[in-house]
Amino acid sequence: MAAAHGEYRGYLRTTVDVEAGHHRLQPAAGSEHSHRPLLFGTLVVMGLLQVASSVAILMHLTGYLQQVDLTTAPRQPIEQVQTEPVLNALKATKKNRRFKNQKENLPSAHLPIKVHQQLAKPGEPSAVPIDWDEVHGYRHRMDYQKGKLLVVKSGFYYVYAKTCFRYYEYRGDGDQGGGASMDVSNTQLIQYVYHERIKQNSKADLLMKTGSTMRWDNSSYNMYCAQQGRGLWLQQGDALYVTVSNAWMLDPDGVGTYFGAIKLGN
Repeated sequence: MAAAHGEYRGYLRTTVDVEAGHHRLQPAAGSEHSHRPLLFGTLVVMGLLQVASSVAILMHLTGYLQQVDLTTAPRQPIEQVQTEPVLNALKATKKNRRFKNQKENLPSAHLPIKVHQQLAKPGEPSAVPIDWDEVHGYRHRMDYQKGKLLVVKSGFYYVYAKTCFRYYEYRGDGDQGGGASMDVSNTQLIQYVYHERIKQNSKADLLMKTGSTMRWDNSSYNMYCAQQGRGLWLQQGDALYVTVSNAWMLDPDGVGTYFGAIKLGN
């Protein structure tokens, strides 16, 4: 009976101890509840950091960060400062190349006087047209026929002409540069440039005129040059030519007597 009662009390103690042990575990459960918000906060912070890192990488890959740095920087990047002269030089080279190509395609002509031509008899003052030398001259996209420059492309042209006259007399051999016993004390040396219009039935209009009345000495070397130029609009098929008075006194040197035109624009 006593043994049974002792076992019963042992059972009671065991039950109490179990309950006591259960109560001792309660603080552990409360500690678990206190650490749960801290763990949740840590996870949130880690998630935000991961999102921020992802956004930063994405912005860097898209170039946004580089753009912001360039716009907010107080000074230009070194790469830009170093490459600007190179870019400017390349642009200038391309521009000069385009201008050179355009210049090479412009119609133009420059013709020296043709030597060994009998323009007029000595002492004949009337104006006669000059024949020009195609072989030693230059023509590009312009035609030439019997002393006339022919326009192939319509446009605005600059036309120029220069003629040189000379006279001198040799002593002792009876020869003189302009013929025998010519009176050159009062000689008119005039240069005319004519424009022949294709739309007016080849009517020639006087475009330019210049010259002088020279009082030369028969016993000395005399020389006079007349030159002129102007711009005007020319149509396809128009012609240009030069006449001079007292053409028998023309200097046959192509450096001094020449005729030409160049197109300046449309």
